[in-house]
Amino acid sequence: MVKSMTGYGRARETRNGRDITVEVRGVNNRYLDVTVKLPRAYIFTEDAVKRRVQSAVSRGKVDVFISIDAAGADATVVSVNEPLAASYLAALQTIVSLGGASMRGEYSAADVARFPDVLTVTKAEEDLESLQADVCAVADEALAAFNAMRAVEGEKLAEDIGARLTEIEALTGKVEQRSPETVREYREKLTARMQEALQSTTIDESRILTEAAIYADKIAVDEETVRLRSHVSQLRSMLASDEPMGRKMDFLIQEVNRESNTVGSKCNDVDIARVVVALKAEVEKIREQVQNIE
Repeated sequence: MVKSMTGYGRARETRNGRDITVEVRGVNNRYLDVTVKLPRAYIFTEDAVKRRVQSAVSRGKVDVFISIDAAGADATVVSVNEPLAASYLAALQTIVSLGGASMRGEYSAADVARFPDVLTVTKAEEDLESLQADVCAVADEALAAFNAMRAVEGEKLAEDIGARLTEIEALTGKVEQRSPETVREYREKLTARMQEALQSTTIDESRILTEAAIYADKIAVDEETVRLRSHVSQLRSMLASDEPMGRKMDFLIQEVNRESNTVGSKCNDVDIARVVVALKAEVEKIREQVQNIE
């Protein structure tokens, strides 16, 4: 199945209290170029995401944008500085003993907790492997949407290219039909010129045949039209392939253009020249479309 290099995919999911959003955008490029943009705190997931993209895409400029809202995943840990709390208690008991009966000697846990540094609040350590797995899972969803869009666009490209290949085959057929006629017309013109030059109706027929044969060999495009049909057949096979074929198609369409130029340079005929112009126009349109294929 042909896929376009242009596409967009987006996925959003809440995993383990984190709201993760991944957007994937792709445009044409000769090779695969992947850029991942995400919050600095989660930069450790970049390589894993790139590997996901590389397994799903073979060519194109792919940008991946990741945003993570971890407000729901923020877990805190409250710890007690036991030695310090014990020191405070001991100090309080000492103060009570110094004050005698006039001082209250009962203190609650809340009283001790109010003293500096008795309680410490810290953020719980994140499970980096779990976080990376969550990000990659959402990235996979975005890539699936991205590839689905590329497949739809690729189907349209394949339809358009297929129709143009059919037109190329029809134009090639016109060249094949017209080419022998140019030889016959040349022979008739050559005969008329020789009769006029010799002022006689009696001419050397073998000379005419020889000249016509030389001309026919000079303008023969059989090899070119055979190769044109072969290239068209190969392009059709590539359109039906499940493998990325963009580069191969790009190379092959250049060969089609080369054969078209050869046909145009060989045939000194107005009708064939018109056909070649139309042929090259179709080739150029296909070449532009092929630039979008993965």
